[in-house]
Amino acid sequence: MLSLKSKKILTIGTFDGVHIGHQKILKHIVALAQKEGLVPTVLTLFPHPRMVLQKDDNIKLLNTIDERIQLLKNIGIQSVIVKEFTKEFANLSAKDYVEQILVKELNTKQIVIGYDHHFGKNRSANIDDLKIFAKEFNFKVEEISAQEIEDVTVSSTKIRKALDNGNIEVANAYLDYNYFISGEVVKGKGIGRTLDYPTANIRIKESYKLIPRDGVYVVKSVIDNATVFGMMNIGTNPTVSGKARSIEVHFFDFDKDIYGNVLKIEFLHWLRSEQKFENLDALKKQLSNDMTNALEHIKTINA
Repeated sequence: MLSLKSKKILTIGTFDGVHIGHQKILKHIVALAQKEGLVPTVLTLFPHPRMVLQKDDNIKLLNTIDERIQLLKNIGIQSVIVKEFTKEFANLSAKDYVEQILVKELNTKQIVIGYDHHFGKNRSANIDDLKIFAKEFNFKVEEISAQEIEDVTVSSTKIRKALDNGNIEVANAYLDYNYFISGEVVKGKGIGRTLDYPTANIRIKESYKLIPRDGVYVVKSVIDNATVFGMMNIGTNPTVSGKARSIEVHFFDFDKDIYGNVLKIEFLHWLRSEQKFENLDALKKQLSNDMTNALEHIKTINA
């Protein structure tokens, strides 16, 4: 088990999405850590500062904090330090932050950080100040280039825009993995079963998780160690006068009781917008078409 006192090479940030822009930086840190005999570490703040300082309840993130930790570890980051962001933390002076947290608490020997990084009360200190502290407290600082920071920003913007537009393949290409949600299977109204398309209703407890635009998607999940494909509807079910937004998945060739299971569901392709149909027969006919189209798309994946 890693000790907080292990000598670390550290980077600091939100790393929302842990996408291709982030991965380039993170893989560099992992390689440096191996070379220098240090523990590759990420210090990330949670909740997001805007949630605390500006009471912004509308902020949407690509990953929950648990998802982010796992994605960072998948890259090779051995230690993920989640620091609770509070008003007290925000009021730490730059020197106290460096001395108390980075040096004494985390035993940082090297920091890899963006040229535009700011820290301390009112974000008053910058990378030049960090380099001065580095001499005082005996650690190294490596600056991430403007181009690499730009790559991170561009990737994040394009992923969010793609998810808002239903361009799942574009989002997945920038993420370098399939965008996914994680949630518990809960009981719904049972309407899908009456249409011969029973669905698993997914409840996501983290309100800040970004859900792609309403519509019908091709998805996959792993249930009992087996990959299962399906089609997902995100929306309000207007044909049956639904009001609350829900997430429902019909898994193909699947008939197990999975109530209470927490599933990771990956987005593969957007099929269509959610529509209001004249009646349930018209909806059932469309679901049949959706399933045909979904299965055709799955064939292209497995070809």
